[in-house]
Amino acid sequence: MRIPFIAGNWKMYKTPKEAKAFAEEFKKSYEASSVKVAIAAPFVDLETLVKAFKGTGIGVAAQNMHWESEGAYTGEVSAEMLKSIGVTYCIIGHSERRQYFKETDATVNKKLKKALAAGLLPILCVGENLKTREAGGEKEFVEKQTVAAFKGISAEDAKKITIAYEPIWAIGTGKTATPKQAQDMCAFVRKTLKKIYGSEVSEEMIIQYGGSVKPANASELMNMPDIDGALVGGASLKPGDFLEIVHF
Repeated sequence: MRIPFIAGNWKMYKTPKEAKAFAEEFKKSYEASSVKVAIAAPFVDLETLVKAFKGTGIGVAAQNMHWESEGAYTGEVSAEMLKSIGVTYCIIGHSERRQYFKETDATVNKKLKKALAAGLLPILCVGENLKTREAGGEKEFVEKQTVAAFKGISAEDAKKITIAYEPIWAIGTGKTATPKQAQDMCAFVRKTLKKIYGSEVSEEMIIQYGGSVKPANASELMNMPDIDGALVGGASLKPGDFLEIVHF
């Protein structure tokens, strides 16, 4: 049985002081349940959150990492560095990384392999832009991203990866894929995974939906058969809003 997984992605928001205040407020009302929870925060906040959430079961995620362990890569952070401070997860291949920092399917694949080797649990993002969807090419696009990301990754390692389907046209725009659109694409991602690894593995893998997830639509989205969680953007910045989504 797949365990629901709700992760908040703060993007480039919150100082360590603000992150600590969020954690203290969030913990007041948070009740551990069968839902897994994590916060993906800027690098400077990670150690603060690891300490603040210790003993709660709430995971901490980085938003990016490099595929090398060390070297002359100014401004980068390695998987080993993240692991050393207690980080559990790492978002890989977010659309903003692909769009603004020119990440490719090949670099995403290298990062996935490195994260797994270092003991981090990846959250892999896939998703199409509005132009691709309007042209009817969304499934072909997402299939290509998914197949490329999992190239050379074993079935056992694949099961450690969470996939977040995020239609780019619904990220931070206020637009949300309808529950049916989200379900259809998450089911298609699972079908793609079935082609690669078989039905037993694909049925175990967690697939989140991301894209303007809010307290008002979380329950309907989470009740879809192939949506196992959410990658939450703006609504994860406020403890109350994020709690409502976690307790969908």
